[in-house]
Amino acid sequence: MQQTIVNLSDETHSCLEALSARTARSAALHIRQAIEDHLEAIEDLRNAEAALIAHRQSGGRTLSLDELDAVLDLEN
Repeated sequence: MQQTIVNLSDETHSCLEALSARTARSAALHIRQAIEDHLEAIEDLRNAEAALIAHRQSGGRTLSLDELDAVLDLEN
């Protein structure tokens, strides 16, 4: 496992320490989870952008929400 040093503002550090105390989990665990969640969100965004580009390049049709409701007969 690699180690990285992160400088936090006093306010952020205090919030992290308070969270750690409330949850009985280490600050390191919360930091790791936050980084992993952030990296996953970035990857999800990149995948969504790639899918959108591919869809637009394919000439595929998009529907408004009202059109989708009509197609799926959700209005009734």
